[in-house]
Amino acid sequence: MDSFAHIKVILGILLGLSIRQLLNGAIKLVQHPDRNPFYWVHFVWSFYIFLLMVHFWWWEWHLTRITHWNFPEYFFVIVYIIVYYVICALLYPDDLKDYNGFRDYFYSRRKWFFGLLGASYALDVVDTLMKGLDYYHHFGVEYPIRNAVHFVLCMIAMYTDSPRFHSILVIVFLLYEISYILRLFIYP
Repeated sequence: MDSFAHIKVILGILLGLSIRQLLNGAIKLVQHPDRNPFYWVHFVWSFYIFLLMVHFWWWEWHLTRITHWNFPEYFFVIVYIIVYYVICALLYPDDLKDYNGFRDYFYSRRKWFFGLLGASYALDVVDTLMKGLDYYHHFGVEYPIRNAVHFVLCMIAMYTDSPRFHSILVIVFLLYEISYILRLFIYP
């Protein structure tokens, strides 16, 4: 097994656990709709994170550009995917008995959620640079602007408890991500 295949396996396991966490949480909403009040902003963030992880997995195919792996690179990529797992675990905790549904829980954990989501955009830049400067530059100026703006908005979201702000933010993030994926991979 070459080093990329080995790395791909561990990434696949960790990504699978992350997606399982999201799907399990979403299924519990269907199985027990009255147990914890539904909050649409929380649910759309869940869908956004799912889309982001699918995009991540597709994006990581370009790790094949790294011909010689060392432990720090390997460790970095594992930490990067663990950030997604923790985000998923934050979205759907084991129980919500200390909270009044997902809305209350989401706002009480927004600093963790947005702190880690913001960190994922910073980690993404490092991950992209690991694949080479040519690879990084072929995305043009939009890529660093995208990540910087997302990072700043996440930092603002950590300290903003306005439901209106969070409603608009999740819609903007989701629509932009769909647009970005379409422009990168489907209609370049």
